[in-house]
Amino acid sequence: MKALAPSILSADMTHLAQQIRLVEMGGSDLIHCDIMDGHFVPNITFGPMMVEAVRRSTKLPIDVHLMINDPDKYVAAFAEAGANYISVHREEVVHLNRTINLIKDLGVKAGVVINPATPVTSLEDILEYIDFVLVMSVNPGFGGQKFIPNTIRRIKQLDEMRSSHELNFDIEVDGGVDSTNIRELSEAGCNIFVAGSSVFGADNITAATIELKNKISP
Repeated sequence: MKALAPSILSADMTHLAQQIRLVEMGGSDLIHCDIMDGHFVPNITFGPMMVEAVRRSTKLPIDVHLMINDPDKYVAAFAEAGANYISVHREEVVHLNRTINLIKDLGVKAGVVINPATPVTSLEDILEYIDFVLVMSVNPGFGGQKFIPNTIRRIKQLDEMRSSHELNFDIEVDGGVDSTNIRELSEAGCNIFVAGSSVFGADNITAATIELKNKISP
């Protein structure tokens, strides 16, 4: 499956339901929510109440990316708010296997996120237990950043690990994804593509969604 996940971090929050409807019309597959606490990253976004608002606005799966300290305290709240996917940072979670099991016990797909400087090999012993890996292609904390080119190599490395271990986890990418790089990311082995400003910053949000979807289609 190749899935597009527009990030509401770049959406017009005063017209959130309408903005979500526009990406739905373009064929988006998930809605991505970036949760930041001002501690793990230098920015604050929103919490479970916003995820509840997204849930009321769409039937699409909701992908929640937790950029927060001590995520174990909050995964249940986000699951109850309507999250279908929850990912936590390798750099933050000490007992990663326990956190993954906690997410799965809530009936939610569990993922691990790695920052640009975190080695892909650090995931070797958790890959068989997770549903997806989210590869950050910018340093987390703010939208609209420039794509880091070596992300392509990192995704290829993860794809090779997936094949060699005969696993089927999804590979997701987040940060600076647009029409200039999304096809190469897809060819490298990426399955889920988070796009923020390249979708919600476009003059025609639905057309921008369609363009990205076409570039990852077989």
